[in-house]
Amino acid sequence: MASFKIEGGQLLSGTITPQGAKNEALQVICATLLTSEKVTIHNIPDIRDVNNLIQLLKDIGVKVESPHRGTFTFQASDLNLKYLESDEFVQKCAALRGSVMMIGPLLSRMGKAVITKPGGDKIGRRRLDTHFMGFKYLGAKFHHIEERNVYEIGAKKLKGTYMLLDEASVTGTANIVMAAVFAEGTTTIYNAACEPYIQQLCHMLNSMGANISGIGSNLLTIVGVESLHGTEHKLLPDMIEVGSFIGLAAMVGNGIRIKDVSLKDLGIIPESFRRLGIKVETDGDDLYIPRQKHYVVDSFIDGTIMTLADAPWPGLTPDLLSVLIVVATQARGSVLVHQKMFESRLFFVDRLIDMGAQIILCDPHRAVVVGHDRKLILRASRMSSPDIRAGIALLIAALSANGTSTISNIEQIDRGYENIEGRLNALGAKITRIA
Repeated sequence: MASFKIEGGQLLSGTITPQGAKNEALQVICATLLTSEKVTIHNIPDIRDVNNLIQLLKDIGVKVESPHRGTFTFQASDLNLKYLESDEFVQKCAALRGSVMMIGPLLSRMGKAVITKPGGDKIGRRRLDTHFMGFKYLGAKFHHIEERNVYEIGAKKLKGTYMLLDEASVTGTANIVMAAVFAEGTTTIYNAACEPYIQQLCHMLNSMGANISGIGSNLLTIVGVESLHGTEHKLLPDMIEVGSFIGLAAMVGNGIRIKDVSLKDLGIIPESFRRLGIKVETDGDDLYIPRQKHYVVDSFIDGTIMTLADAPWPGLTPDLLSVLIVVATQARGSVLVHQKMFESRLFFVDRLIDMGAQIILCDPHRAVVVGHDRKLILRASRMSSPDIRAGIALLIAALSANGTSTISNIEQIDRGYENIEGRLNALGAKITRIA
């Protein structure tokens, strides 16, 4: 198990460019299963979760080439259907959360798929009911095989219908959209997720010959088509990485420019940091965060304590609450963070409390952070990364701390952040990877 050794207290400066969006990559790579023709995708990040998904596609017979760094071509012209039903394939899917989005394309194109509970972050229950409900609306049938603990799902021909999703699930929406592109007739999905990565998936599918309208809203209409063809697609920059870099710049920056962020697709993220008093300047499609000697938490108009809560797009993504909590530890003022979607994601604050942060964990979903106003700097610590987003938050905390910290289980960070130590060291950080 690898770890990071971090020498805290270094001021970072310079320019950093966000990687391609991890969550979009997982969706659009799965979408390549919908055609036998070549699909080229640019700006793919070199991270563990994406690389594992690409390897999984290779295992089932997809021809994958990478003409240069960050660009891949996929051709699913000769899939190994027997392997798709094997225990080995099921076990690999169980270790990778993103594999769940293979179900929609396989069901749509091949008429069947095998489902097991996918892996991923240990951040609480992440149910698949929305996915299953959508497939059932389209006419799919489920069969539970107890001895293998898997579900077989199949349909001779999916049929378009109206459906109201029980929650605006991002992966659920992606899966149902990909299943519906070949369904007979028209499918209407209400309460669909509408974040930029879903929009990107729909635009890519349309460029392949799909007929999807309502893109960007929570009401999607998909008119089924007979087949899809190849296309070329470029991933957006990763909004979670952009937000992580804003938090990093606020805590330990001496002037950091974040290049090519696709500002129009960041939603409420910059404003959420501004609510903590962070100066976030825009320059074209770049963000510039000057040195923050002090930052003061805003309050609501009626004077009540500032609350940051996650919500479906265009609300605040839950993936950035961990970073916002770390940033709040050095603000002037207090903030209530309300994590609604996952019941275990705030437990990492125990590590911050050990470092000297003043945080009250009210319950699994709410924490109050009382800022130090930089009068009490966090102290170095030994800790372990419980998930991707808590991992990057702990790394930012360690960079701001007095002394040398160690973070183990950094494979979790590697799942979502490409060469993070190399990129931050280029800004002046002192991070050493220990195998």
